[in-house]
Amino acid sequence: MEANYKNKGMILLKKGQKGIIHAIFSRFGLILLLLVVQVFILFGIFRWFEEFLPHILGGTTLFTFAIVVYLLNSRIDPTAKVTWLIVIMLLPVFGVLLFLYIQNNVGHRALKKKMGDMIRDTKGCIPQSEEVMEHLSGENEGVASLARYMQRSGCHPVYEKTDVAYFPLGEDMFQEMLRQLAQARHFIFMEYFIVDEGLMWGQILEILAQKAAEGVEVRVMYDGACEFALLPHDYPKRLKVLGIKCKAFAPVTPFISTHYNYRDHRKILVIDGHTAFTGGINLADEYVNHKNKFGHWKDTAVMLKGEAVRSFTLMFLQMWGIDEKGLDCGQYLSFPVQPAEDAGGYVIPYGDCPLDDDRVGERVYMDMLNRSVKCVHIMTPYLILDGEMETALKFAAERGVEVVLVLPGIPDKRIPYALAKTHYASLIESGVKIYEYTPGFVHAKVFVSDAREAVVGTINLDYRSLYHHFECAAYFYGTGCIAGIEADFGSVLEKCRQVTMETVRSEKCLVRLTGCLMKAAAPLM
Repeated sequence: MEANYKNKGMILLKKGQKGIIHAIFSRFGLILLLLVVQVFILFGIFRWFEEFLPHILGGTTLFTFAIVVYLLNSRIDPTAKVTWLIVIMLLPVFGVLLFLYIQNNVGHRALKKKMGDMIRDTKGCIPQSEEVMEHLSGENEGVASLARYMQRSGCHPVYEKTDVAYFPLGEDMFQEMLRQLAQARHFIFMEYFIVDEGLMWGQILEILAQKAAEGVEVRVMYDGACEFALLPHDYPKRLKVLGIKCKAFAPVTPFISTHYNYRDHRKILVIDGHTAFTGGINLADEYVNHKNKFGHWKDTAVMLKGEAVRSFTLMFLQMWGIDEKGLDCGQYLSFPVQPAEDAGGYVIPYGDCPLDDDRVGERVYMDMLNRSVKCVHIMTPYLILDGEMETALKFAAERGVEVVLVLPGIPDKRIPYALAKTHYASLIESGVKIYEYTPGFVHAKVFVSDAREAVVGTINLDYRSLYHHFECAAYFYGTGCIAGIEADFGSVLEKCRQVTMETVRSEKCLVRLTGCLMKAAAPLM
């Protein structure tokens, strides 16, 4: 490990070319200024309309009442309805206009149509093996029903003959990732929420540049939020010089849009169509504990080898093709994949798109909770729950299922940390056990039920993951990796402190007050 860490890899940015100060005094700073100007213009329009409206309607009461009736009859999540009702109550006209602006999907209607068309057009790209479904139905009809639901939401077949390796730490995954990248012969696809120059990305980039020079097709995609402080706007051009195709999802532009609310939170690496990585780990040094930000960083990932990798190949191509004229998936999905004949169990890679009404990530979690009999073990960095998820957790515990949540002991964000604590008392009263990881920050997204089915991916138990982000994960049933996940969970518990009603009552007043005040805005977090 140390020998590898001495090699810093390839660095493209000079010292001082990233960070808040540089961002402010760069192209990004100009864009930020233009965005601020637009916010003030929009606010001015709202204020003008608020003053002008009484002359048209004779007051704001009728206008507000009509919107409230519409809101109560809409399909919006009930918890989010409460938030909007509070906003409208406090700011009758401005709140209504803000609600209409958000619901009108300004700036991402084209994206929604494009993504919907793409998912519809690619549903048949990877046919579901009827033989595999018959095997699964014979073993567990409940899991087979979940598989049919996931297939309904997109091209998410269930696979056999896929080998799965579980990594309990980012450092473990990183070393294997380097080994697998070095063996690439045809193509490398990478899609990550965060890319930050440093040791981890430097070593990866060095291999990517070498592979591109050898003729391997290399594509890299990261979320446009990286432009706020981590990467300059021209970073894709810098990678292009190295022979690497690169693009940012929803890069920062000088136009106000609700499109910015939908981020690409996925983490996907595909190599030659036969090897894939996913999990919570981004491409930055804190994820491999080379940089200490919030104590020890606990994260997890999985590596798939076999037929299930095709689904991650398709997911990457779908996201890459959002701003392309055509989707070139055929040639990449046809690359030969050697089945892992000795691998037992079933694997379902899946994605969750925030632009439809199908909350796949949340429903998979809730289905596992509702079918659980003995235990459900969960690791998540954030706990900002809607009513449905909180009820599912409590109901499982009240049925006698051992429900255990592991959360960070050292938070990375104060407000989400305070919001998580607002759920503690209610969950504990129903029998849910809550633990906090004392060495540092838990960024893992792990869900295990009855030691026989599990999910590892990018999906947190918070509104952003469940409602507003593009996400991905892998569902496992009966695979060999589940025993390793359970063993890791047990070792993590040994480093945790249990939260009790006594510790909840003794929480700092500022944390409790912050959580209570921000509760109403939780769906917008």
